[in-house]
Amino acid sequence: MNKLPENTWLSREFCNRWSGRLVVDGKYVKVKGYDKKIPFIYGIDYLSHDIPVGVLAPSENEWAFNKFFNLIHTIRYPLQIVIADDISALKPALKRIYPTVPIQLCHNHYFEILRQMLRIRTEDKYHNFFYELKGAFNPKNPYQKRQAWLTGIYYRYGKHDKMVQTILVDVQQRYDNFFAFNAQYRQQCPNTTNIIESYNSHLQGRLKSIKGFQSFHSAERWLNAWMIRRRTKPFTDCEEPFKNLNGKCSLEVAMKKDVEFPEILGIKRKRPRGS
Repeated sequence: MNKLPENTWLSREFCNRWSGRLVVDGKYVKVKGYDKKIPFIYGIDYLSHDIPVGVLAPSENEWAFNKFFNLIHTIRYPLQIVIADDISALKPALKRIYPTVPIQLCHNHYFEILRQMLRIRTEDKYHNFFYELKGAFNPKNPYQKRQAWLTGIYYRYGKHDKMVQTILVDVQQRYDNFFAFNAQYRQQCPNTTNIIESYNSHLQGRLKSIKGFQSFHSAERWLNAWMIRRRTKPFTDCEEPFKNLNGKCSLEVAMKKDVEFPEILGIKRKRPRGS
């Protein structure tokens, strides 16, 4: 692992074919010397499934996201939109470095919060409201249809219910963050963080066998190796609309044209024709 290059260096020196749709999330890891687990924040380019940047930080604060987005800027990543959970520290950091880039909030994460707040799993009171609201969030709905749907929900459930009113006001206030993907819809922009959640599951499986790291440096080194391993492992089970990735690895999909795999990785791969 000591002989491996830094993942950010690989991105800066060898890659430039990213889609600009960056799914961002973090995974907490146990490191000796810290009372609580600390976050490893990373991003996945949606169309290539590549991992251009990852940052281990003492806490999930604005400083950590400043560092993350500064690295994204350093590698000249063509950032168009960030897809993420509702993380308060992410927004000001993004605005500082990429003031015009929108945030798409993960619909799954938002509805899971509502599910718990409204006790959907144990009580019936808000069932109809909850599932009608999910229907309004359907990505195929155009703006006018969605607004009419939300208005109808208000008249059916919200005229005399403060909880429903509060939720609907919140939806309207953050409308642009909930439906930023609509502007990118034809370019395959997601409205959930599902792709990075699947990577988190894989990472969790690896971390279980480790149980913890002896130092911040050893954690950084291992996580750097994990990112490079994921970037150089060919895909085998991608389904539509990503079947074109099967047989390739994300690093070669994102690499500049006419560039060979970095020799330092000790990997020799031939590019498929037309890549």
